[in-house]
Amino acid sequence: MEDLIIVGAGPCGLSAAVEAKKRGFNPLVIEKGCLLHSVYGFPVHMQFFSTPELLEIGGVPFISTGEKPNRLEALKYYRSVAKAYGLRVHLYEKVTRIDKVGEKFVVRTENSAGKQRYVTCRVVVATGYYDTPNLMNIPGEKLSKVHHYYKDGHPYYGLDVLVIGGKNSAVDAAMDLHQAGARVTMAYRQGAFTNSVKAWVKPVIESAIKKGWITMHWNTVVREIREKEVLLEKEGELFTLKNDAVFAMTGYRPQTRMLEQLGVSLDSKTGAPVHDPETMETEVSGLYIAGVIAAGNDANSIFIENGRFHGGKIVAHMEKEMGATTP
Repeated sequence: MEDLIIVGAGPCGLSAAVEAKKRGFNPLVIEKGCLLHSVYGFPVHMQFFSTPELLEIGGVPFISTGEKPNRLEALKYYRSVAKAYGLRVHLYEKVTRIDKVGEKFVVRTENSAGKQRYVTCRVVVATGYYDTPNLMNIPGEKLSKVHHYYKDGHPYYGLDVLVIGGKNSAVDAAMDLHQAGARVTMAYRQGAFTNSVKAWVKPVIESAIKKGWITMHWNTVVREIREKEVLLEKEGELFTLKNDAVFAMTGYRPQTRMLEQLGVSLDSKTGAPVHDPETMETEVSGLYIAGVIAAGNDANSIFIENGRFHGGKIVAHMEKEMGATTP
């Protein structure tokens, strides 16, 4: 019988585990990939929006060489937190199903050793949203040259690359690809970058477009991806571009299937799992959510900066339900 099971070993899942550990619980974190699976999947040279102190969890100082930490520093930092608190983390173990049986949850998983089964009275789902990209549903989207994640520009030196989108992930990918020597074109369905693009990056990408280093097609949608070209539509006119690779930076959405199977409903307007924002508990007693999964369709409303506090709310509610007092 486990005190608490946390599904997902991202920053918010680890934060919940740390808060539980600090209050005398012995949480088990289950992660289908590596520790910090989502952060590991970020672009190799990615820099966070936030300063280090806004990413800290468990009271462990985050030391960065610059004003804003990068991906590698974040991976190192969160590893150190997991080690400092001696967190139990089962990696490369996928949760396949969660069932509520009476007052208890039965959590079923699979890993290289086979199928596992755990029982607990409390579950925190902190699975994020990065694993489920928004698809365009156009011909050719399943071609091997099409990517919904961006890692590194080096393999695309000397190639014709199309970046679809106009928010931070698209801008970062386009700039990195250009610096790696790719011939970069962007296509964005809107007529300008939004204010959500990082303030220190927006003038840089605008300058690169103005100088012709990156070709930008505003008010443009991609209609088809072919082996050696792409078909686009701009203001009713169709045209093709020579193309070797496509990065569809069209955003991601949370995976809520397990929550819905347990009886959690989704808000009709936001798409967020229905929950109490003061405790992070869902409609199902003992079932909590933490991190960006609580944001529903608006993933930009929850980041590490505010999602890291969900664990404290959850554990405080657990203690209250158990009739315990905080040490």
